[in-house]
Amino acid sequence: MQSIEDIASEIVAREGGFVNDPDDPGGPTNFGVTIHTMRRLGLDLTQDGQVDIEDVRNLTREQAVEIFLTHYFRGPGISGLPEPLQASVFDMYVNAGANAVRILQVLVSEMGFEATPDGEIGPLTLRAVHQAFEAAPGHLVDAYGIARRNYYYSLADRRPASRKYARTKAGGKGGWIKRAEAFISRKFHLSEDAHRARVATWR
Repeated sequence: MQSIEDIASEIVAREGGFVNDPDDPGGPTNFGVTIHTMRRLGLDLTQDGQVDIEDVRNLTREQAVEIFLTHYFRGPGISGLPEPLQASVFDMYVNAGANAVRILQVLVSEMGFEATPDGEIGPLTLRAVHQAFEAAPGHLVDAYGIARRNYYYSLADRRPASRKYARTKAGGKGGWIKRAEAFISRKFHLSEDAHRARVATWR
């Protein structure tokens, strides 16, 4: 089993370096850490009295790993989830914040275990997730990954500017879909034909 530090390093590698995509609501981002996160944490790396795009550029890979471990894994309580589920929820939390937890809460609720979709990992959610995992230990991780994939598709349905993250210019699977499927057993990956059918109505 990978250490959580190794998982955090993989997330940073997956996120890549500095980007400033006008279609990304996160704004300027480096190693997956947005300018909004840096402002919330007061990371004035240039020590000029403000947190701006230059601070984002100056963020190091090591600092990004520590931010994720502290504020996206330990802080939200992901460490309390069943261990096989932690990597996918952690990766999704970096990408989508509290929505990562809401997706899980809705999933276990649909399985019949009580959880309020509030985006917080409290005692009720922990109990529900552990009960769901005990009931379906060989399926919950895949089910969560599939729910992640569905979330990405639905988000792109609603927000045309985000479709480039779910579908390549050539029509294949975009980064979001590949990211979700990295945590899903291969037998549950969508075929290219199924993916293209899913996004056929997008313009």
